[in-house]
Amino acid sequence: MVLDDLAKGWQKEFKKGKGHYKIIKTIIGSQKVILAKPTTYMNESGIAVYELVNKYNIELFNLLVLCDDLNLPLGKLRLRKKGSAGGHKGLASVIAALETDEFPRLRFGIGYNPLIDVSEYVLSPFLPAEREVVNSMIEKGSKAVKDFVERGIEWTMNFYNR
Repeated sequence: MVLDDLAKGWQKEFKKGKGHYKIIKTIIGSQKVILAKPTTYMNESGIAVYELVNKYNIELFNLLVLCDDLNLPLGKLRLRKKGSAGGHKGLASVIAALETDEFPRLRFGIGYNPLIDVSEYVLSPFLPAEREVVNSMIEKGSKAVKDFVERGIEWTMNFYNR
């Protein structure tokens, strides 16, 4: 949703890449940036990330992986330089593919309802009552991605991890 929001703001569309991803190439500030969305199942996201990192010679400190997080309250953002998958199968796939957990990731809190199966919960649309918080999170996430590129991870972590 965040990548779609960024694309919409730049009036660009994702195009099929030469791998397991859709891609947009753009510029944020003075930096060349690649936005990519895996075309694999989420649990196999590492395939696309590995392809992109190798094709474009991306230094891992310049990589920013975006993902949802059941362990964060709805609307909360958390940016980290590195870390475990924390039970997230998509992040586990990226860590396995890159053979390291030392890459930045921006997690988006989706909360969790323990009365619903985890798989069902993460694949369900947000409730109408959650829409305002979700829209705010998407907007904040888009700004965080831009700040990561323009200001660096330290500044962005200090600003968004409050």
